[in-house]
Amino acid sequence: MHRFRMLSMATATFALAACSTSLTAVPRPVPSVPVAQPAPPNPFEQASTLPFHAPPFNLIKDSDFQPAFEEGMKRELTEIEKIADNPEPATFENTIVAMEKSGRMLDRTEEAFNGLSSANTDDALQKVEEIEAPKLAAHHDAIYLNSKLFQRVQSIYEQRNKLGLDPEALQLVKVYYQQFVHAGARLSDADKTKLRAINEQLSTLEAAFNRKLLAGTKAAALIVDDKAKLAGMSEGEIAAAAQAADSRGLKGKWLIPLQNTTQQPALRPLDNRAVRKELFEDSWTRTEKGDANDTRDTIATIAKLRAEKAALLGYPNYAAYVLEDQMAKTPAAVEKFMAQLVPPTVAKARAEARAIQEVIYKDGQHFKLKPWDWEHYAEQVRKAKYDLDENQVKPYFELNNVLEKGVFYAAHELYGLTFKERTDIPVYQPDVRVFEVFDKDGSPLGLMYFDYFKRDNKSGGAWMDNFVQQSKLLGDKPVIYNVANFTKPAPGQPALLSFDDVVTMFHEFGHALHGLFADEEYPTLSGTNVARDFVEFPSQFNQHWALYPQVLKHYAINYKTGEPMPQALVDRIKKAAKFNQGYDLGEELAAAELDMQWHTLPASAPKQDVDKFEIEALKKTHMDLSDVPTRYRSSYFLHIWSNGYAAGYYAYLWTEMLDDDAYQWFLKHGGMTRANGQRFRDLILSRGHTEDYGPMFRSFYGKDPDIGPMLKDRGLR
Repeated sequence: MHRFRMLSMATATFALAACSTSLTAVPRPVPSVPVAQPAPPNPFEQASTLPFHAPPFNLIKDSDFQPAFEEGMKRELTEIEKIADNPEPATFENTIVAMEKSGRMLDRTEEAFNGLSSANTDDALQKVEEIEAPKLAAHHDAIYLNSKLFQRVQSIYEQRNKLGLDPEALQLVKVYYQQFVHAGARLSDADKTKLRAINEQLSTLEAAFNRKLLAGTKAAALIVDDKAKLAGMSEGEIAAAAQAADSRGLKGKWLIPLQNTTQQPALRPLDNRAVRKELFEDSWTRTEKGDANDTRDTIATIAKLRAEKAALLGYPNYAAYVLEDQMAKTPAAVEKFMAQLVPPTVAKARAEARAIQEVIYKDGQHFKLKPWDWEHYAEQVRKAKYDLDENQVKPYFELNNVLEKGVFYAAHELYGLTFKERTDIPVYQPDVRVFEVFDKDGSPLGLMYFDYFKRDNKSGGAWMDNFVQQSKLLGDKPVIYNVANFTKPAPGQPALLSFDDVVTMFHEFGHALHGLFADEEYPTLSGTNVARDFVEFPSQFNQHWALYPQVLKHYAINYKTGEPMPQALVDRIKKAAKFNQGYDLGEELAAAELDMQWHTLPASAPKQDVDKFEIEALKKTHMDLSDVPTRYRSSYFLHIWSNGYAAGYYAYLWTEMLDDDAYQWFLKHGGMTRANGQRFRDLILSRGHTEDYGPMFRSFYGKDPDIGPMLKDRGLR
C-alpha cells in the first residue's frame, strides 16, 4: 500500500550576461548576484521512480519526515472530506474504493519511517515519533469518527448483498464497516471527544515506552573489564564483544549488549556464575532502575487507559475489544486454549529442572538452580544426553549460506522462486542486502531487504514489514524487509549462527512469503494485513523446512572445510529439538498469560503496581515457576505496549497449532513438492484477508485445527 518516488534536483547553470560599455568608459567588474537555489522536493511527495517504488534512502533525510507527515495528513484529510461531502449517493466506487486510493503520501512516509525508526533510529527520528504519534492518532480519529463518512460506509454495508460485488469487494465492505465501528463511529459526540483524548494519550505513552526501552536496553549492556570472566565463550564471540565495546569508546573492555528477551544468548556459554547472574539481572531490571528509562508508570497508565477505552466502546475489557476480529474471537477461547498447555508444560519444565539440578550437583556445585544457570547447565545436559555441542553446530550455519542455500532454496523447491542480488538499490545502512524476487515463470514478484546484525539503535528481536504493499488497484508489487539482531562478527570473521538463529531466518522469511505472494486488488486486504492470531501461521510454518532433510543438507555446510553436516550430527540436532521444551514453552506461555492478565483488567480496576501485578498474574495462571522466568517482563514487553500485540501475544502459540497441523498435512501428502507448495500458496499465502480465517484454514486442510500435532512436536505428548 506504500509507494515511493526518487526525486532528483536538476542542476541549473547560469551564465552572466556580458555588459556593453562605451569606448571611453573604464571597465568595472560586474558584481555577481547569488541566485537562490530551489529547495529539493520532499522525497515523499510522489511515488519513487526506483524499481518497485522502493524508498530512495539515498535522498531521505531525517528532516524530511516531519513535513512529510504533516503534508501527508493534510492531503489525506482533504481527500476524505471530499468523499464524505460527495452529494452523490454512496457507492462502492465513490466511497470504499476512493478511500483505498487516499493517503498515498502519508503511507509512503509512514512505511519508510516505521522501517527506520525500528531498525536504524536516532535522536531526531525519536523526536519526530514523539511529536507526530499523537497527531497521527488524532488523524486516524478524524477519519474513523467522521459521521458523514460513516453514514456512507454504513449505507453500502447495509445494501452490500444487492450491489453485485465480487467476493473480495464484499469482504472489503465488511472489513471497512467493522473498522469504523471498532474505532468508535457509533459513539455519541461526547464519547467521541473522550475517545480522541484517550487515543492521543495512548499514542504519546506508547512512543515514550519505545524510547525508554531502547535507551534502557542499551544502557543495561554488561561491561566486562577482564577477558578471563568471559571463559566459555568462543574466540569469535569474545572478539565481537570487544568490537561492541570499541564502538562505544570502551577500549580494552568487552561489552555484551542485551537482546529483547529476558534470557540472553551469552548465558549459555559463560562459565563464571557471578557474571551470568550480573548479565541476567541487567536484563531483568533494564527498565526498572528508577531513572528516566523506567517504564513502569508508563505501562501502568497505558493499561488503565486501554481498559477505559474498551469500556467506552462497550466491552468488558481491552482483550474482548481486541479479539473480536481475531480468529480466536474471545478471551475465554484464548484462556481455554492456553489452559490445555499449562499442565503439560509445567510438568515438563519441572522434570527438566530436576535433571539440570542433578548435573549441578555432579559438577561438584551445591547451589540451587536459578534462572541465570538454566541455559548454561541445560547445554551440559544437551551435550551429555544428545552429545550435541552448539559450538560443533555453528560452523555449519554461516549466515549467507543459510540465506541463499537454505531459505532461498526452500522457497525455490516449494514455490519456484529465484533471487538476484541488487546492489543498485539504495539502502539505509551498509549491512543491508537487497534481492529482487522472481516468480516461477521468471516474472518479477517483488523486492526484499535483509538487515540481520544487531546495532544499539535497532529495536530488539526480529521482524518483517513492508516498504511497499502489494495492490492491483494501485499497481504496486511488494517491497519487504526482514530484520534480526544477530551478533555481528569481528572484521574478517564469518557470521556463524546458532540453530535458533537459523530458525529465526526461516520464520521471518515465512512472513515475507505471505507478503510476496499477496494477490489482492485492495491494499486493506493485502498480504499480512490479517489477524494477529493468523499472521504468525505462515511464518511458523516456514520454520519446519529448516530441518527438512532435502533443505538441511543443501545449506548446512562447514564454512572451513566445505563438507556437509554429518548425518550423525543431524540426527543429534533432531533428537535435541524436543529438549528443553518445558522451559522454552514455559517462558513463552508465561508471557502470553501475563499479556492476557494485563488486558482483561476492567476499567474499574485501579492503576496497577507493575511488579506486584506481575507476580499475582503469573501465580493466578499457574505460571509462577521460580526457575522459568517469563520471556518478557511487563516493563520491557515491547510486543504488547508498542508493537500492536496487546492481548495478542498468545498468537504465537495459537498459530503454532495451525502450522504444526498444516505441516502434518504436507508430510501426509508427499512433503516438499511444488504441487503442495502451490496449494499452500493458493489457499493460504496469497489470500490475505479476503475471507475469514476459519474457512480459509478448512479450505486448505479440510478440517478445523487440532492441538495434538503441536503437543507432539513440543515433546509434550
